[in-house]
Amino acid sequence: MTAVGLRAARAVAWSVLPAELVLVVCLVTGVRIPAPVLLGAEALVVAVLVLDASVLWRLYTAARRRDGAGRREALRSAVGTLVPVALRRLVVHEFRALHSLGLWVVRRRHRIPEGALPVPYTEPQTGMMYAFAFVSVLETVVLALVIPWPLVHAILLVVDVYGVVVVLAIHAACVTRPHVVEADGSLRLRYGALFDLRVPAAVIAAARVDRRFPGGGLVRVDEDGTLDLAVGSQTTVTVELTEPVEFVRPLGRRGSARTLRFNADDPRAAVAALVKPAPKPTPAPASASAPAPQATPALTPPLTPERTAPSSTPDLPA
Repeated sequence: MTAVGLRAARAVAWSVLPAELVLVVCLVTGVRIPAPVLLGAEALVVAVLVLDASVLWRLYTAARRRDGAGRREALRSAVGTLVPVALRRLVVHEFRALHSLGLWVVRRRHRIPEGALPVPYTEPQTGMMYAFAFVSVLETVVLALVIPWPLVHAILLVVDVYGVVVVLAIHAACVTRPHVVEADGSLRLRYGALFDLRVPAAVIAAARVDRRFPGGGLVRVDEDGTLDLAVGSQTTVTVELTEPVEFVRPLGRRGSARTLRFNADDPRAAVAALVKPAPKPTPAPASASAPAPQATPALTPPLTPERTAPSSTPDLPA
């Protein structure tokens, strides 16, 4: 399999996927699309599928011959080689966000074990997310009044409505997937469906309330191994570790950190759950057959005979 063919297949997949998504949404919502446009789009999709299928088959057969892998391992290797990691993770993130929107509607949370403490973190961004949703709705109404062409109006309407749904889904993912401090003291850091990091209790050395305002994006790692998982450009809890932990960024890049900073709506409760003291061992009950300890008599100082001092005055004669 040549590198040129692999790059061409990836580029075509990147370019056609958004257009096909818009086309599918239009068909599902009942938007009428002219026959020439529909036939041209479907022909392009078929050509892309044929190209990707041929590239995938070559990668699959190469994996079977070169590595001697089984069918499932060879297929997984071929898909991992053909489809970029960022594209795969974006698709997975979008499906998880839509699933979280359903959980948000029925007021449920995602995988909170029994006895664990959920730690919400959405307070700094809630107003901003609702503002984005309002602006998207306002943009949809304005475009509906301005654009005179029915087909363009219908396509933009579907895209704008889907954009509002995505904004709400991202916020719903953050609400239904909070941080978690489990009963054994382990920590699970999350940001919606984009970031997930599990920290065992054995490597947590200390935790404290520490409000900071780091710059950069959602996930930022300093040179000293400090990970900032900021929400609304702020973090409120700092956790020191005894050894670095590995994590995966939202688009697939890997990193490690020894200090974790994240946001919590109630940082004191999160820190208290992380640093709660271990239960004290209960003393073993005394055995009934063991003899009771005898009381030790009090020690008294030894008695000494009195000493009479010689008189300094001589005896007088009678």
